[in-house]
Amino acid sequence: MLPSLDLGLIGNCSFAGLIDKRASIVWACMPHLDDDPVFSALLGGNAPEYGRYDIELIDQHGDIEQHYLRNTAILRTVLTDRAGNSVEIIDFAPRFEQFGRTFCPQMLIRYLRPLQGHPRIRIKLRPLFNYGALHPTVTHGSHHIRYVGETQALRLTTNAPVTSILNETPFFLEQDTTLLLGADESITRSIPEVGRSFLEDTKAYWENWVRNLWVPYEWQDVVIRAAITLKLNAFEDTGAVIAAVTTSLPESAHSGRNWDYRYCWLRDACFVVAALNQVGTTQTMEDFIRYIINIASDSQDGYLQPVYRINGSDKLDERIVDSLPGYRGMGPVRIGNEAYLQAQNDVYGSVILAAGHMFLDQRLPRQGDKGLFSRLEVLGEKAVQVFDQPDAGLWEYRGRSEVHTFSSVMCWAACNTLALIANHLGLEQRCAYWQHHADHIHRIIDKRAWNEERQSYVAAFEGDTMDASLLLLSRLGFINAGDPRFASTVQAIEEELRDGDFLYRYIAPDDFGVPEVSFTVCTFWYIDALAALGRRDEARRLYEKLVASRNHLGLLSEDIVTDNGELWGNFPQTYSMVGLINSARLLSRPWEEVF
Repeated sequence: MLPSLDLGLIGNCSFAGLIDKRASIVWACMPHLDDDPVFSALLGGNAPEYGRYDIELIDQHGDIEQHYLRNTAILRTVLTDRAGNSVEIIDFAPRFEQFGRTFCPQMLIRYLRPLQGHPRIRIKLRPLFNYGALHPTVTHGSHHIRYVGETQALRLTTNAPVTSILNETPFFLEQDTTLLLGADESITRSIPEVGRSFLEDTKAYWENWVRNLWVPYEWQDVVIRAAITLKLNAFEDTGAVIAAVTTSLPESAHSGRNWDYRYCWLRDACFVVAALNQVGTTQTMEDFIRYIINIASDSQDGYLQPVYRINGSDKLDERIVDSLPGYRGMGPVRIGNEAYLQAQNDVYGSVILAAGHMFLDQRLPRQGDKGLFSRLEVLGEKAVQVFDQPDAGLWEYRGRSEVHTFSSVMCWAACNTLALIANHLGLEQRCAYWQHHADHIHRIIDKRAWNEERQSYVAAFEGDTMDASLLLLSRLGFINAGDPRFASTVQAIEEELRDGDFLYRYIAPDDFGVPEVSFTVCTFWYIDALAALGRRDEARRLYEKLVASRNHLGLLSEDIVTDNGELWGNFPQTYSMVGLINSARLLSRPWEEVF
């Protein structure tokens, strides 16, 4: 069976794993989100035998039931055999409050329960290290198995028969069974007790977290699942937010557009924390602001990379690994991302927009002060310097650079936000200073990015091609939605980038040719633009189309094939999950109309 993106995500804001419909863990980077994938079968080609963690039901037959426990990150799978015997598999990563702090260990728990009859199962636990290149050394004791690599070791502690796991022989599941896989540390408590208590506490944690979300009246389940997914893409220890938990899932078949997304793009993360803030969860935003302030404080002359490691490191040297053939055999598999070397001038606006919450959001316990404002001004000065300079743009072109309109608009947003902050702090001279720069940049963009012949803003200064990021001009406050120039820009994007119910980010050839699939978040931007223009019925129809495009567990990837709806690209993509939240909030009927 070919791999697909019919996958479920589990995690605890320290690491994450992906589980397929057959309850096989096919991807998990441990101990952290951007570390070596100890389970890498997702990139193992057409017939991966290792790098996976299977619970097989002998003579399994019929439909497989799989869903999340309501309002949690806990995945439940039920397998049934030809005789009607069935087993329930509960998968999760522990996360709950303990001793006044959040407990999120490097531990993946599988809880097995016979539901009906006498199910006979086989457990295949086959981790690999060094990106699929190294088979571990295996040792064991009476209730544990150790998998040892060159620099890492995993320990499985279980009340299942260890010999059956070592030899991969079937056995009858007669009682509830717990499998604790994590760091090479002894478990000093009863194994079943650990499994039960961690499950109960983790379930309670997620239910309480969801209870405090602000959700629209319509599409509540969609928004809740999207919010949980975004939370799982946040690395709580530093505050970084990754773009996706995977690397090298191609944007389309045999495209070569295979990139490592397990890092923190400041732009993407800004969208994520803004979406989570809109549904009332501020902690991820506070953590991310801490992350970017630390990065900004270490920058030279205000320069920022577009992307950093989750530990804040600025080195992401890119290489190709030969030990993994790639998703469906479609390599290459890349580790690292050379985008960190690019100039992407929108990054200054992203950081300042995110940090602006520290000054303007009264819910936050720690408010921004003049000292923080001064540090942000250094970034603002950089935005003034580069707003009309060529860069790789938000789409990270590797073969060309232009003065991209979106990058320039984000530099305007940096200055405009600094003016708002200065006004809030009562700094009249600084407010006037930054407003002057914002007005100047605005005039230049209006002059150089507006194409009179097309009656539209265009992708780059003095250009004539379209870019879906122009749909954000109204949301960013650069232009009012009622301005005829915004409506005509949306119309031009429709004519050039829309394919059925989906949008491409651009159609001009790039380093890899002409894009072949739609870019999911761009369709959400289009939906939001339609709503802003008063075309709500059309926007709602397209939103329902995207909701229906999610996989069976409510998750979206980076790209969608326009003619058959197949998901491609890194998964689950935070940009796409952000779109589910933002569009639902814009389009839902208000609660006031219901009660």
